[in-house]
Amino acid sequence: MSDGWSVSDLPDLTGRTVLVTGTTRGGLGHHTALELARVGARVVLAGRGADRLAETEAAITAEVPGARLERLVVDLADLSSVRRAGEEASRFGPIDVLVNNAGIMAVPHRRTVDGLESQMATNHFGPFLLTGLLLPQVTAAGGRVVTLSSSMHKVARRAPLGDPRHQEGRYRRWRVYGESKLANLLFTFDLDRRCREAHLPVTALAAHPGFAGTHLVVNGQLGGARGGPAAILDAAVKAVSQSAAAGAWPTLMAATADLPGSTYVGPSGPGEMSGTPQVVTPRRLAMDPDAQRRLWEISQDVTGITYP
Repeated sequence: MSDGWSVSDLPDLTGRTVLVTGTTRGGLGHHTALELARVGARVVLAGRGADRLAETEAAITAEVPGARLERLVVDLADLSSVRRAGEEASRFGPIDVLVNNAGIMAVPHRRTVDGLESQMATNHFGPFLLTGLLLPQVTAAGGRVVTLSSSMHKVARRAPLGDPRHQEGRYRRWRVYGESKLANLLFTFDLDRRCREAHLPVTALAAHPGFAGTHLVVNGQLGGARGGPAAILDAAVKAVSQSAAAGAWPTLMAATADLPGSTYVGPSGPGEMSGTPQVVTPRRLAMDPDAQRRLWEISQDVTGITYP
């Protein structure tokens, strides 16, 4: 199953519901949602702004007339917004797949309204809370949770197990990004274990896109992908990377292929930078049960939710 997987292997998802976060037009989430809609899924587009959700909906509908699309406004960097979204999402009923795709990359230091560093808030704590709030709906469907990590998780010197509201030493944006992506894997593997122990029919998997030509790098470095230096950097990134559409393939494989829980999917090419998706191996620290447990406890304290 893992060799030579492509979107032609996607099953018919008619009657299934998939919620995808971070669906900005042109990004990984957009292409994930597009391909899922193409094979019949009802896709909930989740993102920070109603206008951007409308843009993505229009782009998908232009390619897939009659696509079954819903919208959910949620700012993962704001825990109160996540709680509101969790309540609103109850109208979608059972959720077959939750794709925690949204993320930010290597942004300047900023604290959220909850006093959290923005990368950890957006990439981990927000998704942790959203997953917990939606878990009953995923359980009702006997579904799965797919969380997007990155090969950059390997640059993290340690797991992010300190006080999340206190900065130790100098802020290094790429190291913190790597820690947030390591957190995605620690979360995935512990969620899968906890669901098994609780006898819940839910599996958790992770994926990473390799080096995909999205706007994340430019947004992180320059605050946007338009004008002057931003346009030049954006073009340079796309020149040496695979497309965002191809970058979505590992997520799509993790979301739909017959794979066991705790599977990690990434590109098959050199350095896992590009290529068709396959099962890949995370760094050893991601498999550390003590780090998984400690991060889970910290995440419960920060978000105020306990599950499964």
